[in-house]
Parts: sequence; C-alpha cells; structure tokens
Amino acid sequence: MAPELIITGVIGAALILYTLTAGADFGGGVWDLLARGPRAADQRRVIAEAIAPIWEANHVWLILVVVLLFVCFPAAFAAISTALHIPLTLMLVGVVLRGSAFTFRAYDPKPGAGARRWSQVFAVASLITPITLGVTLGAVSGGFERDPVSGLVQTDFISSWLAPYPLAVGLFTLVLFAFLAAVYLVEETDDEALRAIFRRRGLASGIAVGVAALIAFIAAEGAPEIREGLAEAPWAPLLHGLTGVAAVTALVAIWRRRDRLARLAAMAQATLIVAGWGLAQYPYLAVPGYRIDEVAAPEGVLWPVIGALAAGAVLLVPTLWYLFAVFKRSRAGRVSQPH
Repeated sequence: MAPELIITGVIGAALILYTLTAGADFGGGVWDLLARGPRAADQRRVIAEAIAPIWEANHVWLILVVVLLFVCFPAAFAAISTALHIPLTLMLVGVVLRGSAFTFRAYDPKPGAGARRWSQVFAVASLITPITLGVTLGAVSGGFERDPVSGLVQTDFISSWLAPYPLAVGLFTLVLFAFLAAVYLVEETDDEALRAIFRRRGLASGIAVGVAALIAFIAAEGAPEIREGLAEAPWAPLLHGLTGVAAVTALVAIWRRRDRLARLAAMAQATLIVAGWGLAQYPYLAVPGYRIDEVAAPEGVLWPVIGALAAGAVLLVPTLWYLFAVFKRSRAGRVSQPH
C-alpha cells in the first residue's frame, strides 16, 4: 500500500477515536447546559465525574491529526488552515475555554456564583467546539480550488465554510456528540433515577441524529462529490444498512435498558458515520483541488513517519488503555445517590 494511504487511514482512525472519546466529552457539556429539575446538580456531578479523569488525554487524537497533516500533506494543511482559519480559531478558543472553565469550576473559591459562571462558559464552549469541528469537516468536502500558477488555495476566507452543507454538518456533529454522551452517561451512575434521565435524553438525541443526518444529506448538494459517494458508490448500500442497524439497535437497547449493548451500538453507529464520510471524501483531503496522491510529501518523509507512528503506538495504546482501566473499570467508589 502507498505510504500516503496508510497515513490517511491513520488520520481517519484518529478522527473516529476523537469522536468516540472527546466527542462524548463535548456532548456531556451539552447535557450540563440542559440539566434541569430537582436532580440538575446531580446530573452535572455525574457528567463532571465521567469527564474529569480522561478529558485532556482524549485530545491526543486531534493533535495527531494536525501533526500528520502538517508533516505529510503540507499543501493541504496550508490550504485548510488558511481557508478555514475562522472556524478553526473558534474551535481552538472553544477547546481552551472549555478546559479552563471545567478546571476553574472545580477549584473556584466561590462555589456558588463562581461555579455557575464557569459552568456557563464550559457549556457554551461545549456547543461551539463540536459545531466548528463539524463545519470544518463539512467545508473540506467542497470548494477547495488551487491557483494553477501559485498552487495556493483560492479563498475569500468565508464562503468555503459559511454555506448550507458545512453548517448542516456542524449541527449533525453536535447532535451526534450529545447522543454519545447520553448513552455513555447511563453507565456512569448507579442511581436509577439519573439513569432514566440519561436514557430519555439518549432516545431523544438518537432520533435527532437521524433528523440531522437527513438535513446534512439534503444540504450535500453543495458538496456533490460527497453526495455522489454516499448515494452511488458500490459500498454505500452496505454502509447505510450497517449504520441503520446500529442506530436502531442503540435506540431499542436504550428503551429496553440494555445499557452496555446501547453503548456498543452507538459507538458502532458513530464509527460508521465517520468512516462513511472518509470513504466518500476519497481520494481527496480537500475537495476538489487536493488529492491525496498529489499533495503528499515525498516517500522519504512518509515512511519514517509511519515508523514513528508504529513506535509511538507501542507506548500510547497501552498507556491510554491503563488510564481508562484505572478510572473506568468500576463505579464502586463513585456511586451517585440522591441527596
């Protein structure tokens, strides 16, 4: 296999892992914002306890994507970071504000007003970041033309992302992250009343994912290559069938309180969604002017990077597994009970 395809596959895998981990963290911020009723404080406590041990580690996958694009596909990296610098900057600001607010909320010496202020910042940043991430991914699916003389991207810095399809993908990303968070949070507490709350939110957001997906597909008229791939590619029927099975399984499992099955099905659904977008995007990193084989760095750069990825995985994967094993293997020490 060509080295540029191997690295592109790693980028796709990193995006999937970022969706399954950090995506659910962002979704937790959505439910933090929407927490209502007499158990609102308990809901927020469960969300904080679920996120706190691992949220910083989850960003390693986004960092990996940025580094691989910069080193292995510099022309595409330059085009994306130039044309989309507004949503990318907003996403970065959201990541920083969200993490800062999450920490300051926990240690603010004024637990009343101070905590409420930081909670609002945390929640709003949790909305901004997934929307701008989705807008960025939607924008790279169309409108990236290269100047034939300079080879640089032709952009007015606005029209490539402020369009129906990128905005629809931004909405879809937000709803998908909220769905993952709700499904995950069911297993983060042994309080059955709180579990019932998160199950209801999982059902509602799971249905909303289907609606948002339909909106994004309709809006994909502005990204014809993606629409054609998702509608007409030989693999499209199988992908849509598997995604539909996963979605229905997740909703039925939530309804029937099969919480572990619901989590696995939701993860499979999200994985298939991101993988389908990547397949429809192929062979471009940014459509239509940035083909993978045309903008890749020389093989003298790509093969050493692949070697570094293999060596790094030996350290990274066991370390992350240990982190999750330590903090997620049991809820015995952090059972949430009504106050």
